[in-house]
Amino acid sequence: MKVSIGQLAVTADKSANLAAIAKATAEAASVGSSLIVFPEMAMWFKHGLDEAFVTNAETIPGRFSDAVDMLASKHSIAIAAGMIEAVEGETRVYNTIYVASPGKAVGTYRKMHLYDAFGLRESDVIAPSNAFDPMVFALDGIKFGLMTCYDVRFPESARLLVDAGAEVLLLPSAWTPGVRKEDHWETLVRARAIENTSYVVASNQAAPLSTGSSMIVDPMGIVVAQLMEGPETRTAEISASRVASVRTANPCIANRRFRVESSARVLA
Repeated sequence: MKVSIGQLAVTADKSANLAAIAKATAEAASVGSSLIVFPEMAMWFKHGLDEAFVTNAETIPGRFSDAVDMLASKHSIAIAAGMIEAVEGETRVYNTIYVASPGKAVGTYRKMHLYDAFGLRESDVIAPSNAFDPMVFALDGIKFGLMTCYDVRFPESARLLVDAGAEVLLLPSAWTPGVRKEDHWETLVRARAIENTSYVVASNQAAPLSTGSSMIVDPMGIVVAQLMEGPETRTAEISASRVASVRTANPCIANRRFRVESSARVLA
């Protein structure tokens, strides 16, 4: 099957962001992609973490999720896109990935590990997920698992998804620029692919607020698609047979002598 990355220059203009998502979705569908992955906080984003993230959050269902549902149905393609989710009774908001396929909402993943690092404190305005079950869903006979940005620095996040059956790890991100950060990005994305013998589809926001360099990495750690700094849509072929052949040649998952324990939430 084909999967696409929609690397966006996300702004504080929700309408402009939706228009960019619609354009990239149409491009991906036109080349036969079954799934397009947009960055973390594709709905709305700005420099600096403050109360504006709370005031611009939306519920699910809501305007943004409804628009994603409509695009998925219109173009017959599954969509994963980051948003800021408001929940009644919560003073903070969630950093959420919303997934839709034609005709239905597939599910959500709320970011587990908040970016309290490199001088920023995401937890000041965003609440961490308290759901420890991995979010895995099936599409065209392949199982996908969801992480978000900073989660990639925690190998357990990816391993939980793989133990729940994931063959492809989706990683929407808004990777903050900084000293050695681009090197960290590529190294970590490739490491998660190699150690889990899984594809990684890492969709990052474009420069200047993020580093760009979105990529699709295969189970051997080979970068099969990599974008530059600006907004762009790129598509690559993935296959369950490639995952199976790599896991046969390199059975490191089967050879483990310990496991990370968690129950799985699998959505067909």
